[in-house]
Amino acid sequence: MNSLTIRRPDDWHLHLRDGDMLRAVAPESRHFGRAIIMPNLVPPVVTGAQAASYRDRVIAAGFARPLMTLYLTETTDPTDVVQAHADGIITAVKLYPAGATTNSASGVSNFENVRDVLTAMEAAGVPLCLHGEVTDADIDIFDREARFLDRVLTPLRAAHPDLKLTLEHVTTSEAVDWVRAHPGVGATITVQHLMANRNDMLAGGMRPHFYCLPILKRGTHQTALRQAATSGEAQFFLGTDSAPHPTHAKESACCSAGCFTATHALPLLAHVFEEEDALDRLEGFISLHGPAHYGLPVNDDTITLSKGSHLDFPARIEAYGQSVTLFDPGHPIHWHVVD
Repeated sequence: MNSLTIRRPDDWHLHLRDGDMLRAVAPESRHFGRAIIMPNLVPPVVTGAQAASYRDRVIAAGFARPLMTLYLTETTDPTDVVQAHADGIITAVKLYPAGATTNSASGVSNFENVRDVLTAMEAAGVPLCLHGEVTDADIDIFDREARFLDRVLTPLRAAHPDLKLTLEHVTTSEAVDWVRAHPGVGATITVQHLMANRNDMLAGGMRPHFYCLPILKRGTHQTALRQAATSGEAQFFLGTDSAPHPTHAKESACCSAGCFTATHALPLLAHVFEEEDALDRLEGFISLHGPAHYGLPVNDDTITLSKGSHLDFPARIEAYGQSVTLFDPGHPIHWHVVD
């Protein structure tokens, strides 16, 4: 198969930042119809009014159909959350365990302190997106997702069985198994976790543009993620978690966590699905399963992917005084989006 026309895809987990960085990277998601926009700005987006203001800035920067989220804190007002969702300002609420990733210091330390918000969300049908890691200093970074499933997510699901959950950027076979065992729960998978494992990041030298959180895991986990993404199972869908950081912040003694894949995510995914002999299931993963999970219609228009010469994507995006280096898988990619 050398050409594939599918419904326009959506990105169910996207970081756009703000200010000059927002203006630099927003146009790079041009191939996606909609995207769930992460709220972990500085300061974070915690009220409906702030989400509405941020939405306006995203649209002005060049991404026309953002789906906004609120950052859940231990002082979040349940009434504001429910009203913002009812008014169509937000699509979901994002839960970061405090200290789990970039700009997560305002996240949740004690889940009992957000119980009222979760109860109100469950009653009103407001979806919850989760960064699924514990943050205890004594737990190995490669084990934090698996521990989250047992310690946090299983009790959360039991306490709030009707709360619409999306476990974002799953990285382990344990997370894949957990999602499959809980019908109705959705799970996003990133480009980098399908394309690489921790050997790609660490063997022969540290590659900072492969460093993200949750961190890349063993090859066995990568295999499980590829199987889930290409399985056709509707619980799994694309969330790129494309996360722009200035090049100097990535190439530093203590580099920032995140992979920037918005520009070339679709050719990279076509490469993965072709390797797995599953190009016929690509549309489901990137265009159909996400809307079904969130109760939204699929996009009306289509895009075409074609296979041909080596894809010559730029090394960096440079605009508005910002320089962001793209995730480079380290081998040729031959798929292109036909504009």
